[in-house]
Amino acid sequence: MADDKTEVEFAGVKFRGGKIFILITALSTLGGGLYAGFEFYNDYRNMKKQIQSYVAPDLSSIRKELAVLKTTVEEGTGYTRDIKNDLKKDISRIERQVDSVEQRGKDAFALVRESIDSNDAKVRKMVSDATDRFDKRREQTRSDMNNLEIRLKSDMKQLKDSVNNKITKALNNPLAGMRGK
Repeated sequence: MADDKTEVEFAGVKFRGGKIFILITALSTLGGGLYAGFEFYNDYRNMKKQIQSYVAPDLSSIRKELAVLKTTVEEGTGYTRDIKNDLKKDISRIERQVDSVEQRGKDAFALVRESIDSNDAKVRKMVSDATDRFDKRREQTRSDMNNLEIRLKSDMKQLKDSVNNKITKALNNPLAGMRGK
């Protein structure tokens, strides 16, 4: 193995073969750690300068605006409360009016229903009475027509008999033949 014969001496220590790679790794780790520490320290010093030179912003105008906003919100809250109370009163008044109108409507409906029922009974009675009168009148007319038919048949028979009788007399009359001669 050729690597075992390679020797490197560092700080009085001799390294042979594969140990050189361990040495290089250790040195690079140590160098990286030192560099990172330097950068961290440098950032810390820069930040320390910025913190020491920091001046707080003037927030007095924001505080004034917040005070005005708070006053406006308090006034708005008062207006909102007044509006809410007025709306409750209005809604309560409207509900009472609606209840009153609804009750009057129910009462009127009951009166109309009662009137309709009463009138319905009256109309049914009138129709029934008119039907009975119509039926009686129809039967009376039918009876009158039957009597008239019988009387007409009787009168026609009498008229026929009378005419036949006159014709017979006229034909039996000896003078009836002389007229035409």
